[in-house]
Amino acid sequence: MSKKPHIVIFNPDQMRSDALHHMGNEAAITPFLDTFAKNDAVSFRYAYCQNPVCTPSRCSFFTGLYPHTYGQRTISHMLHGDQSSLLMELKEAGYHVWMNARNDFLPAQVPGIFDKHATETYYGGKATGKGPENPNPRGELGSDTFYSFYNGRLQLDEDGKNYSNDDDNVDAAIERIKTRPEDKPLCIFLGLNFPHPPYQVEEPYFSAIDRSKLPERLTVEEWEKRPSLEKGLYDIFNMGGWSEARWNELRACYLGMCMKVDEQFCRLCQSLKDEGIYDDTAIFFFSDHGDFTGDYGIVEKTQNTFEECLVNIPFLIKPPAGVDIDPGISDSLTELVDFYATAMDFADVEPDHTQFGKSLRGVLANRAEPVRKYVYSEGGRLDIERHCTEINDIGGIGEVNPSNSYFPRISLQDSFGPEHTKATMIRSADYKYVRRLYETDEFYDMKSDPGQLNNLIDDLAYREQIFDMKLQMLDWYQTTCDIVPYKTDSRFSAEMMFARMKRSLSPEQQAEFKQMIDDGVPTQTIMNRVRPH
Repeated sequence: MSKKPHIVIFNPDQMRSDALHHMGNEAAITPFLDTFAKNDAVSFRYAYCQNPVCTPSRCSFFTGLYPHTYGQRTISHMLHGDQSSLLMELKEAGYHVWMNARNDFLPAQVPGIFDKHATETYYGGKATGKGPENPNPRGELGSDTFYSFYNGRLQLDEDGKNYSNDDDNVDAAIERIKTRPEDKPLCIFLGLNFPHPPYQVEEPYFSAIDRSKLPERLTVEEWEKRPSLEKGLYDIFNMGGWSEARWNELRACYLGMCMKVDEQFCRLCQSLKDEGIYDDTAIFFFSDHGDFTGDYGIVEKTQNTFEECLVNIPFLIKPPAGVDIDPGISDSLTELVDFYATAMDFADVEPDHTQFGKSLRGVLANRAEPVRKYVYSEGGRLDIERHCTEINDIGGIGEVNPSNSYFPRISLQDSFGPEHTKATMIRSADYKYVRRLYETDEFYDMKSDPGQLNNLIDDLAYREQIFDMKLQMLDWYQTTCDIVPYKTDSRFSAEMMFARMKRSLSPEQQAEFKQMIDDGVPTQTIMNRVRPH
């Protein structure tokens, strides 16, 4: 393509793949996304994030690298130094890059970091939304609601609205589309809060979900071979006594939040159509990771477990005009690092670093085309890595306040027990293997047990598959464990070379050599100019 396309990246937070109606959830109400997938885009049924927590996932999909490549495995370790991102690379290639401030991949304490990666950043501040109708939704410490993240129905203002930060950011993005520069292609990164907990939404979304259509919730009968973090959370959340009716209220509220996301995405796409640039825009819709939403008796997310509800995420792509499209659902395995490669491909920009994504241009033209045989996700930490715990955001060891909503996860992941362990998932079309450093590994037959309820790691019938997936994971780690920077270093400084060559240089050449050193001329340039007799 001679003309670079506009690029829109619409990124809800913590949205499960099965929150989409066209992915088989009869209770979900996502009419625009369903139509978008049917007519204009490819929706990937088996798309996977590279980490089940916000920051590591975003650092990964914005760079095409895996979290372990640079050690970005926690919510408190972001892009630093010479690391570029998709947004920075597009900006340097001539794009006008707009993003909202909530990006979760740039370290806010670094002066000028947002300006380095974006042309402009929208900081918001116009939200007027009110809180939940229940003035004390958490109840008292020790109650079975205290760590549930369930706030329920939000209040409406005098206009019958609840104007949230997300609404504010969506409106700002639409305004930028309307007032976009005429001489540059536009790139918009819109990072939402919804449907990230707390589970809360206003009418009409709160009551719109038919509770009777909700799919059966996954429940655990035997915890012995499951990750210890899950059992710890189950115990501390103290929600094991909830009735299915109560769980359904929480689950329906979450789907109501996703319904609102669908409407916001619809508004943004409509603005592109109104401006006459919809066809010329590459549109990406995907989440950073998913959410338990009551499955396994747990809410929110974890840092080192890889149930489908956490790592299988919505991923829809509409290419720009000129790129062949076979709209509908694709069953090809994909990863979010493939977003990076695909966006760079559409923009016709060469990455400034080695990256591991695959452009999805081919599967967009033919939904049956295979992309990957295996996909990966990873998380957790080592015993000795006390510096990379989530507790750093709150205080020193031992200072976590039980009144904090995240107390269950933080207290367990920052413990000295196996709950925090490093873990890595490899998944094929049929099987999933999880290597856990300090506790029992996991292996699941995803065809017969898609809910990952029966850990078959000790089943001899699967010995060959387990061994093969271990080898595949080893190959993957060796391939992706580090990258050599494109920028090379000099082994010798100009002063070092001058000392070695001084005796073979004339006085005039010595003076010229020293003057170029003082002027900061690169060593190789000096060597090319000054030749010894």
